[in-house]
Amino acid sequence: MPTSHDIAMALRTAYWAMHRRADTALSPHKVTANQFVLLALLAEQDGVTQQELVRRASSDANTIRAMLVLLENQGLVARRPHPTDGRARNVALTPKGRHRYVLLWNKSQDFRRRLIRLFTPGETDLLVEYLQRIAEGTHPMVGTRRGHKRTVRTAGRGRGLIVRKTPLRRTEP
Repeated sequence: MPTSHDIAMALRTAYWAMHRRADTALSPHKVTANQFVLLALLAEQDGVTQQELVRRASSDANTIRAMLVLLENQGLVARRPHPTDGRARNVALTPKGRHRYVLLWNKSQDFRRRLIRLFTPGETDLLVEYLQRIAEGTHPMVGTRRGHKRTVRTAGRGRGLIVRKTPLRRTEP
């Protein structure tokens, strides 16, 4: 019977295998897997604050800021002052960034197809459910409070884990 350590190591191995494969596929386009996550999040909802990207990417502010600076230097994103909060910055894809995202999304379809073919439809549903359960059960800020709607962390199309109060919807370019 697998132990909690076996589960953790299997998750780590699977994540890093996917991450290395994504980095290899994206590197000719001067984008890392982590940067692609930000492009995907911005393609889903543009014009969000850096803090919102931190939350949605399940990362930390310094890491997100560093990636945004690199993406901004490539002309893929634009960061502007927030209209009402002087401390915040809004982030949006530039036309070049949106074009690059669509290109990368299309180029990564074979990888996603190969991944989905590893499982039957029922297994993919269970896998996503189990990953959500792990994310929810291991994150101290996610769960239920009496009288509040349950918030879960869901895995999204290579985007890492993000907090959602509604079921994940696919946003294709």
